[in-house]
Amino acid sequence: MSTRRDFLKGVGLLAAGSALAPSEVLAAGKKKVQPATAPKSDKVKIAYIGIGNRGQQNIEEFAKTGMVDVVALCDVDLQGKQCQKVLGMYPDAKRFTDFRKLFDEYADKFDAVAISVPDHSHFFVCMAAMKAGKHVYCEKPLIRTFQEGELLIEMANRHPELATQVGNQGHSEANYFQFKAWQEAGIIKDVTAVTAHMNEARRWHKYDWNMKQMPEGDTIPEGMDWDTWHCGVRYHNYSRLFHQGDWRSWYDFGMGALGDWGAHILDTVHEFLHLGLPYEVTLKHAKYHNEFFYPYSSTILFRFGARDGMPPCDITWYDGVDNLPPLPAGYGKSEMAANIPASGQNDFKNAAAKVSPGKIIYSRDLIFKGGSHGSTLKIIPEEKAKEMEGKLPEVPKSPSNHYVNFLRACMGQEKTRSPFQIAGVLCQVFCLGVIAQRLNTQLFFDPRTKQFTNNAFANAMLSGMPPRKGWEEFYKID
Repeated sequence: MSTRRDFLKGVGLLAAGSALAPSEVLAAGKKKVQPATAPKSDKVKIAYIGIGNRGQQNIEEFAKTGMVDVVALCDVDLQGKQCQKVLGMYPDAKRFTDFRKLFDEYADKFDAVAISVPDHSHFFVCMAAMKAGKHVYCEKPLIRTFQEGELLIEMANRHPELATQVGNQGHSEANYFQFKAWQEAGIIKDVTAVTAHMNEARRWHKYDWNMKQMPEGDTIPEGMDWDTWHCGVRYHNYSRLFHQGDWRSWYDFGMGALGDWGAHILDTVHEFLHLGLPYEVTLKHAKYHNEFFYPYSSTILFRFGARDGMPPCDITWYDGVDNLPPLPAGYGKSEMAANIPASGQNDFKNAAAKVSPGKIIYSRDLIFKGGSHGSTLKIIPEEKAKEMEGKLPEVPKSPSNHYVNFLRACMGQEKTRSPFQIAGVLCQVFCLGVIAQRLNTQLFFDPRTKQFTNNAFANAMLSGMPPRKGWEEFYKID
């Protein structure tokens, strides 16, 4: 009989000082990956898991490509009003409320999945999909614990025939190609510091930070599979503050402002500067710190060492309406990035947010400012930008947006630009930041052993709580 102690002996090796190699930590699972094959037509047979809200937006974007054949729809709340539009779009698609049944009963009918479920369930659905031999598109942030990232990256490495793509859509847009071209031309070089900021109001800013326990007591919506909604995380009695996107607010379910927006703001910085994992993560400021949900505002310092001929680099993250970043002289007007999907949370008209979500990149010779998603960088101040005009290289246009890129990868025509091996490490950085937020402290991390060197509690949090009974198999890789 497997006990909590037995589980911790395996999974908990991460927290006990082992340089984690998931293939050594966990035994192979019972289900073997079925080799993925390229679609036999010019369309990818796809199943959507999570079809309301953000899921609907993703589904509509996939529909625009004309490259998908939708064969199945899965959502724990199929009767919810947020699911009705997509159900109407594809009345003949097979319907499921439990993704496990989707794979057990219908896996031979589709080639790929697109996953738009809450953060805490990303890992479980991705692992099930990859074990079933399916190409995977998953919304960001890919993971909620550091160990989940280790396992998904290992699984992707073992199965290069599977296309994986994380939904930071700007990674296929203008900023991706501009950053790459400017770096190759030596315009972006010797970056020593980056300021990243997201200062809009968040859902949890209305919560009581003095609460003594998690909220509960609301009636579960009729027809909703609340138990499956949890996947492997510990069970919570239903609250409306856990559903319809509010899950992002809670440490048990979401990744806060950092996980939500960091993947859209820091993706090119992290990839093209080869940042990898930091050696220090420090919570510099937290307003209304508590044990249940994210601070009203926070400042987190990430310090990265020298690598590949590049100097050490500090990234400082600012969130909260009253926690604006320092702006350099000549910063100019802040502009909202184009084509940001509406979240239903706010309309970005918060008067307190005098800077739109974005970043400021400091190199030894130049300063760049940029927004989020695919918005391009500008050299500041304006006089310096004019001086550099003739030195800037031509930037190629994207041959495919994020959705087309994924579908072409499923067909063997392109490689995905944000695979688990790239976006997964970025999301692991966010996991380290969340641990610093929760513990409200300074942490030192060894990127080689993938262990904190000054805090045993933080090491235990790398793997998080053991899964609920019946969900242990998802941590076993093939």
